Amino acid sequence: MTLLATVVRGTHDILPAEIGRWQELESRIRKHCSLYGYKEIRTPIFEYTELFLRGIGETTDVVEKEMYTFEDRAGRSMTLRPECTASTVRSYLEHKMYGEPNQPTKLYYIGPMFRYDKPQAGRYRQFHQFGIEAIGSHHAATDAEIISLAYEFFVDLGLTDLNLYINSVGCPSCRPNYQEKLKEFFVPHKEKICKECLSRLERNPLRLLDCKNKNCQNISVDAPKLLDHLCDECNSHFDKVRSLLTANQISYTINTRLVRGLDYYTKTAFEIQYAQLGAQSAICGGGRYDGLIEECGGDSIPGIGFAMGIERILIALDQQNLLQESDTNTKVFVMPLAEEAESKCFEILQKLRKSGISAEMDLMSRGVKGQMKQANRLGVHWAILLGEDELSQNTITCKNMVQGEQCVVKMVDFEKWIENLREEE
Repeated sequence: MTLLATVVRGTHDILPAEIGRWQELESRIRKHCSLYGYKEIRTPIFEYTELFLRGIGETTDVVEKEMYTFEDRAGRSMTLRPECTASTVRSYLEHKMYGEPNQPTKLYYIGPMFRYDKPQAGRYRQFHQFGIEAIGSHHAATDAEIISLAYEFFVDLGLTDLNLYINSVGCPSCRPNYQEKLKEFFVPHKEKICKECLSRLERNPLRLLDCKNKNCQNISVDAPKLLDHLCDECNSHFDKVRSLLTANQISYTINTRLVRGLDYYTKTAFEIQYAQLGAQSAICGGGRYDGLIEECGGDSIPGIGFAMGIERILIALDQQNLLQESDTNTKVFVMPLAEEAESKCFEILQKLRKSGISAEMDLMSRGVKGQMKQANRLGVHWAILLGEDELSQNTITCKNMVQGEQCVVKMVDFEKWIENLREEE
């Protein structure tokens, strides 16, 4: 097979047989977000590279290893978005959403992201995310709302075996001191930690806690805990978040190693895992980013959000046999049984569609048997037959494909038949 007929590694086609489940999930997302007062935003899929360098952090894996960056024809550096928080913040600032009367600004997005990573189950180089951003509030209740929105969304989908992990990653006041403590702890282990962690030790020691290398994980078990070094403000904020989650009967586990992979996180960080996905079990992650907007050129405005991978959600739903796609089958198949009936059949076809009824007709010059087979393949409820007899008598024959019964309808009564069909739906 030539390259022209081969999908690029790490990408995938979403075929018509699958798209119904995607559409149903997206519909559920939009409905759930509306309950919490979140509005959809759509940003470009590429931005100036500088936005991600400053927003995500130059020492993160995303920026160092995973971004798709290119020069446009004017020589400007562009990057396909690897995540959407930085893009959303850019839009928030550019369009002065901070000046709107309804605050905080509550936004959500659904769309493709791009990261050059090793393809694996549910993880692609072009993948899709649903994410939430609440910008403008310092209140711990905003953190609790964001976490509960994510958790309750999974519950509403019917998923079980969920684990919510939370942590506080501190703030610019308390984190530098903690990072020095981490350095002091890991320096004696420099010969044992992996090359990546050795590089992170000076530039971003917090990331050593997030390393997936087993040896590094074993060493970090005895590392100082960030929760023991929080300032009073971060401590108080974390306590409030925990009490609000407990009050709303959302169970959680504190994971002191949870630091997330992006530099912009402050205070609350969280992750929802679905154990049946295996080693890469996270299906949602997020946290507070109170310094990001200032880093992107705005004022000191707080924010918090999360993102979840659509492909990974669908895998989890498959494993529990959840999320039946909405019924999008064709309802009526119009069958011309003679060449002279084709024009009238096309007229009937369009009348059905204008009435809001999904309908198709034979476009392959099939015989009667072939058209019946096609109607069965489409799973239609009704077949409309129009031949020489029907034309001469100004009638149509309507066959119920489920019950096997058929009736003759006068053409003058066809609109009434359509109305009855709509009422049955």
